[in-house]
Amino acid sequence: MTPELLDQALVEEATKKSGLVWVRAPGVPARPLWHVWHEGAACVVGDGPGEQPLRALTDGTTAEVTVRSKDKGGRLVTWTARVVELAPGSDAWQAAVADLKGKRLNATDGEAMPDRWARECRVLRLEPTGELAPLPDGSLAEPAPASPATTREPAPAALPRLLFKRRRRR
Repeated sequence: MTPELLDQALVEEATKKSGLVWVRAPGVPARPLWHVWHEGAACVVGDGPGEQPLRALTDGTTAEVTVRSKDKGGRLVTWTARVVELAPGSDAWQAAVADLKGKRLNATDGEAMPDRWARECRVLRLEPTGELAPLPDGSLAEPAPASPATTREPAPAALPRLLFKRRRRR
């Protein structure tokens, strides 16, 4: 097998098995998106009420998709995707929505969901371009965003004695 076929197989198998991918659009931080692997691409639905936001993912742009391991949660592969917006009602849209509908959890409208998606949401295909990003050498952890929240104060010294105090028998 050629390295290109091995890379393609890695992207497909890892993405199929992971229910969540991290997608980074140009100029926007990566965000987790649930998806379905359908006919060679990761399909996502969003931007409607109660659905995931698809910020900055527009037709014709590229995005970076990071796939994590389902069991350990570590990064398996990062691949470049071409974003294709599917036209509501088209054959490709209906096929993708049929798969997405089966994987959508906690939907409030059940069978009416595809109609709502056609009216209010966007369905996108994230098609692999064949480019893989190298695995990073160090941590990619980002600092926490600024917040007015504070850290708890240290526990009083006597607290462990009070919590784990043995009862005396009389």
